[in-house]
Amino acid sequence: MNPVLKIESLKKYYGKGESQTKAIDGISFQVMPGEFLGIMGASGSGKSTLLNCIAAVIKPTSGTIEMNGKEISRLSGKDLADYRGKDMGYLFQNFELIDNLTGKENILLPVSLHGGSGKEDDGRFEKLAEYLEIKDILNKFPSQMSGGEKQRIAAARALILDPGMILCDEPTGALDSKNAKALMTKLSGINREQGSTILMVTHDSNAASFCSRIMFIQDGKIFHELRKEDGEERQSFYDRILKVLAQLGGGSANVL
Repeated sequence: MNPVLKIESLKKYYGKGESQTKAIDGISFQVMPGEFLGIMGASGSGKSTLLNCIAAVIKPTSGTIEMNGKEISRLSGKDLADYRGKDMGYLFQNFELIDNLTGKENILLPVSLHGGSGKEDDGRFEKLAEYLEIKDILNKFPSQMSGGEKQRIAAARALILDPGMILCDEPTGALDSKNAKALMTKLSGINREQGSTILMVTHDSNAASFCSRIMFIQDGKIFHELRKEDGEERQSFYDRILKVLAQLGGGSANVL
């Protein structure tokens, strides 16, 4: 089985000489199909920079990023637009919905921008709306929605084109604990039942406990890695996450 994502010796440096900052300093890892990978680390550890490199928002200093065998540094024009729009879906902390579009219009925006397959997208839309429990808010505008509703609309938008990977940047960061747990339960279900590959940056150990594997980053390097064992309860995995975070100087409240 080939990896969905393959990263080799990735570096992202800012500045030169004594003032140089090594945001990412030689990271290598792979993400396999259907995996739910969490990336954790303190502020400034490099996790958001890593996500932005994968999303082709910023260009790394050196190293390679391959998505489904395509090295993204070599993409340009339509190929790069297709990569950003079709090969991956992006779920933001602050939703990034367009205020003057309804929930349905926000979800279907990637279909309009990147082209879809008609009936297949219609069927996927209906399934996502039902699974994410958003049918009753599809005609509402973002200003009429709660934070949890906005993030579920945003999740449907990220998933509508059935991307090869879903990138999540602190998806629970703007949510209360109840809505955070509800969102993570839905994402975990999509990963488990549909085989969607998810890579999530988070500082929240509760959210991370839904993952199947976690990489901890410190000073631009991989500090430690945890894998959820077969049959392991989320509470047990959460406890192990906290032990690593204690070494990194962070933690969280009780598991949700």
